[in-house]
Amino acid sequence: MTVRTRFAPSPTGFMHLGGVRTALYAYLFARQHGGQFILRIEDTDQERFVPGATEVIYDTLRDCGLNWDEGPDVGGPCGPYIQSERKDTYLPYAKQLVESGHAYYCFCTKKEIEERRAAVEAAGGVWKYDKHCLSLSKEEVQQKLDAGIPWTIRMNAPTEGETSYTDVVFGDMTFRNAESMDDMVLIKQDGMPTYNFANVIDDHLMGITHVMRGMEYLSSTPRYNYLYTALGWEIPTYIHLPTVMRDSTHKLSKRTGDAYYSDYIEKGFLTEALINYLALVGWNPGTDQEFFTLPELVEAFDIHRINKSPGIFDPYKLEWMNSQYVAKMNFEKYLSLAAPWFDKVLAGRGTDYRRLAELMQSRTDIFSRIPEKIAFLAELPDYDTAIFFNKKQKSDESVAREVLPLLKPVLESVEEWTEQKIHDAVMEKIQEWGRKTGSVLWPMRIAISGQESTPGGAFEIAYLLGREETLRRLDDGIRRLG
Repeated sequence: MTVRTRFAPSPTGFMHLGGVRTALYAYLFARQHGGQFILRIEDTDQERFVPGATEVIYDTLRDCGLNWDEGPDVGGPCGPYIQSERKDTYLPYAKQLVESGHAYYCFCTKKEIEERRAAVEAAGGVWKYDKHCLSLSKEEVQQKLDAGIPWTIRMNAPTEGETSYTDVVFGDMTFRNAESMDDMVLIKQDGMPTYNFANVIDDHLMGITHVMRGMEYLSSTPRYNYLYTALGWEIPTYIHLPTVMRDSTHKLSKRTGDAYYSDYIEKGFLTEALINYLALVGWNPGTDQEFFTLPELVEAFDIHRINKSPGIFDPYKLEWMNSQYVAKMNFEKYLSLAAPWFDKVLAGRGTDYRRLAELMQSRTDIFSRIPEKIAFLAELPDYDTAIFFNKKQKSDESVAREVLPLLKPVLESVEEWTEQKIHDAVMEKIQEWGRKTGSVLWPMRIAISGQESTPGGAFEIAYLLGREETLRRLDDGIRRLG
């Protein structure tokens, strides 16, 4: 059997991390078995359609390296791969179900249904469509159709018995039909299929062998199986995936900016790190290995090691993983990615970005934090002179009061403002003064940076600032110390 998996998102906005992980697992499983990975756009709910969202899906999957074998833009033998373009595909199957008694025409208006719903709920009951139109004879149905009365087609769901199936992750599942089934609409009044119906038809016609989707569909799977069986089709293998959660009780939320793939890319996370980490949210390789390239994930992926419990998305673990990717990155690539973030605070200042990048690469966890880490280069922050104290460096405010005035003429005498020349001039004087190196360089760095922790030391910072700004900040430090 040739394995065929699919990713079938709805174009309703940005790509949720849970959706990206579903696509990743479906891709890995297909590639591992030499099968096909299919992309299908499920846009039957036109009210929720967001212009441009389809392109977001394409761009996100391509960024992640999850290239599809068949899909809307690449074609394939089972096209079209956008459900709204397959509108004429679904009605014949719905009519086949009507003929076999597994579905029926419904002529109830929204108002009528709401009135009956309200009555049931007022009596303390739980509303499910009450099969009101199932009792219509063929003649009555035809008369209403001929009269042009708006209609839908509903599934004639069983109300007794149980439905069982086996899921690869969750094992044997059994649901009472009275609880898991209802007479859901298959074809809407506008002629479009509902998501649930189109899903079954398309998965069959596209030859999908393994259906990967979220665990929230576990209880609705009996509906799908009812339709497969009623149409005489083979039921695919189900692989329901644990939910991606922020913690044990909260889902990822778009309000807190942690739900979408684009949220993390905008924050400056690397796609490779994000995909690597997402793979491990709900799955483990059975080894201590944490870092995987996409080809390595294809080789290591095992659906039997997917966890049943929700996967906790730990942003701190992702930040750590991202920092490891950044540290190992080719320097030129790092420079190209960091430069736009440098520009946010240093644009037009003539700062040596290459040297700054050399200092920042090992200090970068996510790129969006670069501006705050280098902001001191653009403007000296206000600082408390107490930070001149450093026991290890034998420095305090009194030492700084002595050292800074001595440093100023030394730095003024440096003709060629390079890191090496600055280093040589200052180190020569430190020896001449008979002082400890730290007792001079610590106050120098504090005075020109205004902070205790910086990328690079006193010489690197002085070079990046330039002569004029370095001297100005020294004067400011002397003034602050009184």
